Amino acid sequence: QVQLVESGGGSVQSGGSLRLSCEASAYTYSWYSIGWLRQAPGKEREGVAGINSDDNTNYADSVQGRFTISQDNAKNTVYVQKNSLKPEDTAMYYCAAVAPRYFMAVRRTPSLSEDVYTYWGQGTQVTVSS
Repeated sequence: QVQLVESGGGSVQSGGSLRLSCEASAYTYSWYSIGWLRQAPGKEREGVAGINSDDNTNYADSVQGRFTISQDNAKNTVYVQKNSLKPEDTAMYYCAAVAPRYFMAVRRTPSLSEDVYTYWGQGTQVTVSS
């Protein structure tokens, strides 16, 4: 069974940085796509960044230039480096993986829509204070 475990959340001041990690187990396809999504209190969940095994990446406009998604295949881990954090970045951040039936849909561009993500981690909280 696919398992995703996030880590690296915490509390920082505005302008600070954090790196979130997502370690995947049993997600052993020759091709894959993993994303980071977030949900703030009272708001809908939104996609932040995505990456696939071709190293294609995609970012939400709100984080473009501040967040960088990357991966370490040897460690089965996907990271998101978050710089210049703002109070509006405060949210629960989830790592999610695409099931094989959606691979063709996200082949070129990793999706920011939660609709294609089947496997989810438990989330890690990020709080940015002003």
